[in-house]
Amino acid sequence: MTSRTPRDSRLRLVPRQPIAAARRAVSTRAARPAPRPPAGMPPPAELARQARSCLAGAVRLARWADGGRGGSKAGVRAGADGALPEAVVERAAAGLELTPRQVRADWDRARLAGLIELHQGLARPGWRLRAWDRDDAAALRGWVALFDAWSLARPTPPGAAPTVVAEVVEAVPQLLSLLHLSAGPVRLPVLLDLLGQRVAELRTERCEVLYGQAGGEGEDGGAPGGREGTPGDPAGVPLAALLDWALDGLSTVGALVVRGGAKTGVPAEREALLTPLGNWSVWVKLEQICVAAQSPAGNIERSAEAMLRGCARLTPGPARAEYRAWLAARSVGSAVEELLEVARGEDALLRGLAFEALRAVGAPAEPAVRAAAEEPGLRPYALLWLVEHEGGDPETAPDVLTREEATWLWVDTAAAVADHGESQLLVRHLDSAVQGSVPRLLEEVRAVGHPRTVQVLVALAAAHPDPALAKAVRRAAFQVHTGGV
Repeated sequence: MTSRTPRDSRLRLVPRQPIAAARRAVSTRAARPAPRPPAGMPPPAELARQARSCLAGAVRLARWADGGRGGSKAGVRAGADGALPEAVVERAAAGLELTPRQVRADWDRARLAGLIELHQGLARPGWRLRAWDRDDAAALRGWVALFDAWSLARPTPPGAAPTVVAEVVEAVPQLLSLLHLSAGPVRLPVLLDLLGQRVAELRTERCEVLYGQAGGEGEDGGAPGGREGTPGDPAGVPLAALLDWALDGLSTVGALVVRGGAKTGVPAEREALLTPLGNWSVWVKLEQICVAAQSPAGNIERSAEAMLRGCARLTPGPARAEYRAWLAARSVGSAVEELLEVARGEDALLRGLAFEALRAVGAPAEPAVRAAAEEPGLRPYALLWLVEHEGGDPETAPDVLTREEATWLWVDTAAAVADHGESQLLVRHLDSAVQGSVPRLLEEVRAVGHPRTVQVLVALAAAHPDPALAKAVRRAAFQVHTGGV
């Protein structure tokens, strides 16, 4: 004989990972085979070892600063421009047996690599520093962040026009692609010719007249005083000097080496060669471009909502690559606001994906996310984002949520699963609830006031194989719909 009363069915709880399990349920997407690296490329563990070696000085200084040795128990406080005050530089130099110049260089590298983050001028260890020794991915991402900021590694040549410097920076990816595809050293005259062509293309795209042609052309139609079609710097800095500057910056961050010949002019015997880290990073970026190019209608060009929908079927790794490519094409402020606007919409899946994309933004998104934590609909997502951003363990991050916030997030995640997932995913989503029994879960879900509560409960009742449990869930859905108890 069977009872017709709702069973107090246990939910097989996942003890300390309620929201983490829910997020995994939503992010279950179609698998895409990972691209295979070119033959001869070192394995990730060896690349991570090289990244740690390249940033060893920056890590040492970051840990010194994290230890409160900058003169204050609260930590090291940087100047308005993010640089260390002279007094702190002197203390660090004495404590680490370095020169002040080395301390400043290591501080800049630590900031660029995300080992140190500044919060209202106070230096805090970034999550990469906490995971540095145990997580190869953290070490590689830290090095890639430094590599992406290569143009800040060396001061620009005196007198170089900012617009020309910007053109050279924009042209460098093409030089790196050539170095990667060549699978060996490339002579500097070849790189200079390619740089000149790319800068000329950039100016043509902006409908600018090439420098050297404005004052009239020679009899052969070429630009007077220089190689035909090769742009120069109106401020008087030759393009060869800017190429040297770019190669110096890339060498400083460990992406390439320049060998052979003296560093005067561009002698034919000088050549550039990517390091294993540089070669790997360029390959990864080329793969990201291919992924973006294969996306429906091109995600980089699309709105935040369309981009997130395009990423919904990707696995987390390729999705992060899409987020970064989309963010790189926009100013940080506008991109963050556009993502938060999508998060305020009705689609719960896009809300979760928007905050995943904000994780790719990192520290620049923190003020906007803190403000979003005051909005009830975004608060649980924002609190989890802030905990992870500040170096907290993602598996225990849900502990910062109140019972009500965790229940609201459970319903929101269930709505995403109901709208975009399979029915079995919705059934398994029960395992991520923080309550200990079905009656208690239903009671708290009804009280939390989520606008999608009825739809979620109806979908769960339709999907669950246990008739008694499904009946109890349907009854709860009817009570919420009618306002009953």
